[in-house]
Amino acid sequence: MWPVITPTTEPMNGRMTKAEIDAMSDTIASVFVFAGAYPPPAQGGAYPPPAYGSPAGSAPTYGAPAYGSAPAYGAAPGYGYGAPAKTNTLAIVSLIASISAFVILPFIGSVVGVITGHMSLNQLKTSGEQGRGMALAGTIVGWVGLGLAILGTIAAILFFSFLAGMYGQYGTYS
Repeated sequence: MWPVITPTTEPMNGRMTKAEIDAMSDTIASVFVFAGAYPPPAQGGAYPPPAYGSPAGSAPTYGAPAYGSAPAYGAAPGYGYGAPAKTNTLAIVSLIASISAFVILPFIGSVVGVITGHMSLNQLKTSGEQGRGMALAGTIVGWVGLGLAILGTIAAILFFSFLAGMYGQYGTYS
């Protein structure tokens, strides 16, 4: 809560007088008007009391308020967003080569995807580029494709050796 101020006509132990409190309330009201808020209701006459130390019969002075200059503002903000971070090219190559290993070139695409994926991950540690997810996906898909290619080769060798053994055991079919 705000402290309750009881105005008096004489100073009490270094406290403010009623005239000083009235002068301060007018200053606070002008600050609120400057900030865009509604001022408190006026009390007393239409003019504020004379400032401390001024002659009693002098006219009130007008002009800029005595509470300092207007606040300094920073530079105007830029328009739109900044340029997006660049994506690492080797990360893109790794992902495309690894996916193409399942469609076009089974063994070669996987090897290219694994090699470029590892090269891209090493580059991304030092540069500020994006594309770590693509490089990681290209490397993983490349290793999976390479493993499937090796398993497929082993399965093909076993299948053809089984056929050769069956053909040699029974001879010709003529």
